[in-house]
Amino acid sequence: MQKRVDVALSPLRAVNLALPLLFLGLVPEAIAQPVPQPTELRPLQGQNPPLQPLPGQILQPLPGQNPPLQPLPSQNPQPLPGQNPPLQPLPGQNPQPLPGQNLNVQPSQNQVPEVKTPPTQPPAAQPTPSKKTDEFPPNPLESTAPDPLLPQTAVPRPLSALERKQLTAALDNLNNQAIATLQQGDRVSAFALWYRELRLRRALGAVEETKALGRVGDIAWKESLTPDVRWITKRLDAILAQHQLSTATMATAPATGDTVPLDPVATPPPSNTSATSAVLSSSDRAGRLAVLQALGVAYQQVRLPKPAVAIYTQIVTDAKQRRDEKQTDEALITLAQLHLTWLDYPNAAVTYQELSSRAKARGDRQNESIYLTRLAYSYEQAKQPAQAITVQQQLVALYETLPDPLSIPALKIKIADNYQLLARPDQAEQYYQSAYQLAQPTLQLAYASEALQKLGALYRANDRLDAALKVFDYLVSLEQQSYNLYGMMHAYDQIGQIQRDRKQNQQAVAAFQQGLGLARQLKYRQDYFTAQIQEINK
Repeated sequence: MQKRVDVALSPLRAVNLALPLLFLGLVPEAIAQPVPQPTELRPLQGQNPPLQPLPGQILQPLPGQNPPLQPLPSQNPQPLPGQNPPLQPLPGQNPQPLPGQNLNVQPSQNQVPEVKTPPTQPPAAQPTPSKKTDEFPPNPLESTAPDPLLPQTAVPRPLSALERKQLTAALDNLNNQAIATLQQGDRVSAFALWYRELRLRRALGAVEETKALGRVGDIAWKESLTPDVRWITKRLDAILAQHQLSTATMATAPATGDTVPLDPVATPPPSNTSATSAVLSSSDRAGRLAVLQALGVAYQQVRLPKPAVAIYTQIVTDAKQRRDEKQTDEALITLAQLHLTWLDYPNAAVTYQELSSRAKARGDRQNESIYLTRLAYSYEQAKQPAQAITVQQQLVALYETLPDPLSIPALKIKIADNYQLLARPDQAEQYYQSAYQLAQPTLQLAYASEALQKLGALYRANDRLDAALKVFDYLVSLEQQSYNLYGMMHAYDQIGQIQRDRKQNQQAVAAFQQGLGLARQLKYRQDYFTAQIQEINK
């Protein structure tokens, strides 16, 4: 019975021993010989060798898989008896696994290596790249959505007089709504209303649109809305490109002042102007001039003086070519004022010099004096006193021909000031004296007082103390004549300082006491005069 049982169990034991080697194709050899403890997986005959990691790379097991078996130190694993040695790749060959085969499978230390072919997995879905968003928000002025305030017609046509009137009233209402909305603190809604108004203003013509762009651009600049100012400026550039007085293909970029080619697609030329003809009809020229003048104002409202200067320069050039003296003067006046507004004094001086020459040529003394006065101011602000003196002397000569030369004293004081800047005290002294002599008889006491104060300071600076003392004595009498307590107090202060410098302490104390009495009446600088008196009496 026991023998029968052993015979029956023998096949089962054989099966148990053969199962681990079934997938390696070594069943006969495995049954005949004892199985050594493997330390490394070796490929079968015809099978590619395992994939080796790159230098510095560590292969990781698949999820749920035992880590690969590592040989013991100084151990050189050998293939099983009857098993082919591992295949070695040829020089330069990169062994590739068979389809569906995973070469990273390694046996554990406690079991016979087993090769399992993982089920084929569908490729992982790659994430769809997100659509690139715009770097800047869309320009609301470029929207082409239809608006119910515009008449919907099958064929585009100009607005009738009634439609223009109705649209103008509706747009004025939109502007009022936007102003009220902004006052409530809702800037987004306010500018949404304004952008709708600006889009609709195009139907009323370029002049109306440009004026509205400048008005809204001024608000956007004051609200520090840089993108909105940029959008409005871009639209102004497009209008400028379509209303040049010549067929030049270059325009001035407002942000940099550099010339850039106009985009013929974005800003097509008007249909009534050819690309090669520079001749414009009188009506077309008048229309373009109106648009350019509105553009000049609008560019200033968005704080871009360079394109505004370029526009008025273009208008001046065109007017001179047509010999339109009135238009030339008007454009030059605007250009000069623009230079002064933006503190460009050298260019303002150049423009006022031209204006004064034109006025002198036609005998217009009134405007010549105005232009010369502003020319002298421009030279003074540009730190050019010598040029300012030359212009001011021309003004003196001009005023002397007029029946009422009341402006001469103030002008001579300015000339004296400029001579001091040039380190010419002798000339400055002469003009201060002349200014006082002209102002005092005509009761221009303010100019007379200013001339004496500056003349006395000039004498003190040049260590002419006796002359300075006489000048301030005259000044006390002059200030008494005009009941100017502050001027009298200042004159006594100067007298006290001069007497102290001359070591005349008794006279210095007397002058400071006179000043202290006036200071008490004015309730001003009382401590100063008291300290001066105490310092001398020590």
